[in-house]
Formats: sequence, C-alpha cells, structure tokens
Amino acid sequence: MKLWIAILFGIIVAVLGWGVYDLKQERSALQGDVDALRGKVDALKSDNKRLASDIEYLKNPENLVKELKAQFNYRAPDEKLLIIVPSPTGTRP
Repeated sequence: MKLWIAILFGIIVAVLGWGVYDLKQERSALQGDVDALRGKVDALKSDNKRLASDIEYLKNPENLVKELKAQFNYRAPDEKLLIIVPSPTGTRP
C-alpha cells in the first residue's frame, strides 16, 4: 500500500513539476514579447515628440515657407530661383 502511495505522490509531483515548467517557459516568452512591445512604445513616443516639435515649428508661416523652399525648390511668383550645382570633382575652378 505504501508503495502505491509513493508512486501516486511521485506522479503528482511530476505532473505539477511539468506544469510549473510550462508556466515558466510561457512566462519567459511573454516577457520577451513585453520587452519588444516596450521598445516599440518607446520608439513611437520618441517619434510622437519629434512630430509634435515639427508641427509646432511649421505652425509659423515663415518656417513653413522656408521648408517649402528647401525641400521642394518652391519660389514665390516674384522670386528667381538659383540652383548651384557643385562640380563633379568637388573642387572649384
């Protein structure tokens, strides 16, 4: 009788041990997912701050025109546009 109790106890301990092992593996995998998501959240927060800063900068009409001119070669109707192309060798004549 004692042998059967010992075997039953061993089986119960093995099943519980296996369950604990599975839970630890799942927790480890979930922790990795959480860490990856935290990294993405931090990157998105950084992007959000940068975009908010850009929006504040571009709210000023003078800055908006300045960026239009710099990025898209925009010019006002009464302005002349001068584009300077560097020499291919990078040295001045």
